[in-house]
Amino acid sequence: MFGAVQLGVLAACVVLFVPLVMAGWHLSRNKMLFFSCALFITLSVGVHLAPYFPAISSFLSSPGLQSSSSLSSYSNPDSCISLLHQVAFSSNSSDLYDKSWEWKWVHSEPLDQCEFQKLGKSDASDLLNGSWVVVAGDSEARFVAVSLLELLLWPYEIELIRADLFKRHSDYSTVVGKIGMKLDFRWAPYVSNLTSLMLEFKERNNYPDVLVMGSGLWDMLHVNDASDYGVSLKLLRDSLVMSLPVYLDSVSDDKPRTGMVSARSPQLFWLGMPMLINSMLNTNAKRERMTDAHWQAYNDELYRSKLLLQFGGPFFLLDFHTLTHNCGAECTTDGMHYNGIVYEAAVQIMLNGLLIESNQKL
Repeated sequence: MFGAVQLGVLAACVVLFVPLVMAGWHLSRNKMLFFSCALFITLSVGVHLAPYFPAISSFLSSPGLQSSSSLSSYSNPDSCISLLHQVAFSSNSSDLYDKSWEWKWVHSEPLDQCEFQKLGKSDASDLLNGSWVVVAGDSEARFVAVSLLELLLWPYEIELIRADLFKRHSDYSTVVGKIGMKLDFRWAPYVSNLTSLMLEFKERNNYPDVLVMGSGLWDMLHVNDASDYGVSLKLLRDSLVMSLPVYLDSVSDDKPRTGMVSARSPQLFWLGMPMLINSMLNTNAKRERMTDAHWQAYNDELYRSKLLLQFGGPFFLLDFHTLTHNCGAECTTDGMHYNGIVYEAAVQIMLNGLLIESNQKL
């Protein structure tokens, strides 16, 4: 079937060449001009009235007339974002710890339309080329940083930096030279550390392209006060509103602007807390303080803080609770930290989220 562009070209050819043919039949100039004008007006009126006739509209909007990149309603950013965590884990052999993962219902129409994809080294490098990525938080955030580097680097390169990557309670910084991507890991186990980091960006007026943050487990273990955690989250949100260019540059017209903001706001991701398996936690303090009830109280405070995108905040949630629950108890040895396959899935969800937000296609 013809596409819309082809139909337009056909109409133009009719307007141009039919009068020439008629001229070849030796019609008078006035008759030829009259016919040309009538034909042009008829085609113009037809194009403008077509939307009001369902048969014509449905023909023009049929799949054969749409470009190959056109997607159904599921492919709009909000719909696809909501499907990103539809992930299923499966065992590759009799060994339950040997896992792989795929997006659920991978052959269903919604996910096919969203075109989720596991990015390989080359595509991930293209996406993050020249970017500054900051990952900040506790050990969960460190595992995310490691998984991202494992995607971008070759195994022998990872081995060269593995000792530095896994130094406890320390910062880490590296540059992936071949793509010019800088990655900073900041040890920031408390929300107050994350707030300080945001203020640091503000003072320098220099923000990363991608900012991945998360906090909760360390606070649950060492403070164990969900209400205090909620207050800290609200302070973090306030600091974001006061510092991020996306907020500063959207001041309403009835309020004076304090100056031009040249910095670009980062893409923000929040690391949700994983499923905790209390019986597997390796200390008495963890088993006493990191219960399901305390986990739920902390998670409720996260939702109340309005940090997350679905509640009007700036952060897209990387839902580790869903991922770890889907992977199951066989994916952890200590009830808190999970196998690398979980962090691999989280990194791929983040990268696909970046693709959706930036409207790119690899």
